Amino acid sequence: MEVYTLLVQVGRKPGDGLPDGATGAALLCYAPARDEEEAVRETVALLKAADLAPLDVTGYGPLDERLADGEVGAEERALMERALAENAVVVAEMTPFFD
Repeated sequence: MEVYTLLVQVGRKPGDGLPDGATGAALLCYAPARDEEEAVRETVALLKAADLAPLDVTGYGPLDERLADGEVGAEERALMERALAENAVVVAEMTPFFD
């Protein structure tokens, strides 16, 4: 299993918990999986179960590829290691969108 970095854009849905006035949000997620397709499926399923409305997912590759590019800081790596150790999707950051 590897940990994949995903950026998920979500729209609005009743009960989604996004701030008032937000038109959607971007969620930075770390998902452990055998491949990126599985990581996307698991992450989208989790977000739907949390009453969010996923619209688009952009993958940034597994940890080893990102490390080779020198893109991973200590805090981000710790979150990725947590996702792998817990075998769970970690939502690391949520940025709401406003008009």
